[in-house]
Amino acid sequence: MSRANTTSESPPSLTSRTQAPAAPISARQSSLRTANLALLAGHVFAAPEPVSRADVAAATGMTRSTASRLADDLVAAGILTELDPSPASGPGRPAVPLAPARGTFVAVGLEVNVSRMAVRAIDLSGQVLAERVVLDDLEASDPARVLPRLAELATDVLALDAVRHARKVGAAIALPGLVSHETLLRAPNLGWERIDPRRYLAAALEADGLVLRLGNEANFGALTAGRTRPAAPHSDPSYIYLSGENGIGAGIVRDGQVMLGASGFAGEIGHIQVDPTGPLCTCGNRGCVERYAGRRLILAAAGLDEAAAPEELVTAWESAAPAARQAVTRAAQALGVGLSAAINIMDIPTVILGGHLAPLAEILRPELEAELRQRVLSSRWSVPQVITTSQDQTPAVTGAAWSLLEEVVADPATWI
Repeated sequence: MSRANTTSESPPSLTSRTQAPAAPISARQSSLRTANLALLAGHVFAAPEPVSRADVAAATGMTRSTASRLADDLVAAGILTELDPSPASGPGRPAVPLAPARGTFVAVGLEVNVSRMAVRAIDLSGQVLAERVVLDDLEASDPARVLPRLAELATDVLALDAVRHARKVGAAIALPGLVSHETLLRAPNLGWERIDPRRYLAAALEADGLVLRLGNEANFGALTAGRTRPAAPHSDPSYIYLSGENGIGAGIVRDGQVMLGASGFAGEIGHIQVDPTGPLCTCGNRGCVERYAGRRLILAAAGLDEAAAPEELVTAWESAAPAARQAVTRAAQALGVGLSAAINIMDIPTVILGGHLAPLAEILRPELEAELRQRVLSSRWSVPQVITTSQDQTPAVTGAAWSLLEEVVADPATWI
C-alpha cells in the first residue's frame, strides 16, 4: 500500500507489524466453498425455470468444473434434484436441468388465529406434503385448551410417511400479535398475553428434534406474497402486505426483506386510529382500522352473519344492498387512512390484500385507491396500487415453514 493511500491513524509500518496472520489456505478454501454453495443454490431456487450447470456457471462467474462439482454436492445432499435431460440442440451431451428437490427436506409451519388453527409440512420445492386445518372460533380463547389441540395436529402431520421420511429443518408458529423471541406478548383478538407456546408444543415436536420458533402471522404471510416456493424472488421487491382476519396486521417488505422494526413489532396498521370517537378496539383504544375492516365487523355492518364467507359480502354489494355498500365504503376509508399514513412514512406504494380482504379486493379497490390517491403526498408521481396474490386463507402457516426452508438455501453447507 502506498503512503498516498494511508490514513494518519494507521501508518504503514504500524499496520504491517500488527496485521492478523493470513487465514490458513484450507480455511479460506472452506469459506469460499460455503459461499459458492450458497450462491449456486440461491441461483437455482431463484430461477423461474430449471437451469443447467452451464447456466449456473455463466450466471455466477464460476468455472464449469466448480459449478458442476458443487451442484453434485447439493444433489447428493437432497437440496437440488436433477430433472430429465433437455433435448440436445447441438453437439455434446444434453444439459441436465437442476431444480429444488422434492420431499427430501421438510419444515413444519403452525398457526393459531381467531378463526382457525393449522399445521403444514412443506418441502424445498414449496410442495405441501401434509396439512391439518381446523376451523373454529378462538376469539378470547384459553391457550391451555387451544395449544394442546394444535399439538395433536402437529403429531398427526409428523406421523405421515411423506413427512416422517424427510429430513426435518425445524418448526415455526405464526401468531396474530406482538412476538418477542420465545414469548407471545399480546394477541388482543385471541385474548392471550405473555404466553410461551413451547410449553404446550414441545412434547409433540421434540421427538423429531424440532425446536419451535415464534413469529408474527402477518410477517410470515408476507413471505408468500407473489411467490410459489421458498427462496424464489418476489414479483415486487417492496410492498405492504395486509393480513386480514378479525384483526388487520401488516407485513412490510422492502427489497425482499421483511421489516421487523427495532423490537420486531412493526406492521400494526390495524391499530392506527382513524376515528377517536369510534368503537372500542380490543387494544383498548377507539376507532382503529380493524374496527371497520376486520372480518367479523365488516360482515356484521353489512347485515350478514359474522360467520359468513367474504364472498357473500361481494354478492350483497353487487346487488346494491345499502348496508353492504356502506360497510364496504367505511372499510375502504379506514384502510385508506391507515395505509396512507404508512405509505407517506415508508414510501412503499404497493399494497397486497391477504386473508379475508383478498376476496373483497374488487369491491374495496375503487374507493380504497381513491382514498390513497387523495391522502398519499407522492401519489401524482408514484401511484399507489392495490393488488392481490393467492387467496389462501392460511398463508402465514406456509410462510412460517418457508422462513426455515430459506435458511437451508442461504447456507446449504450446514446441511451437507
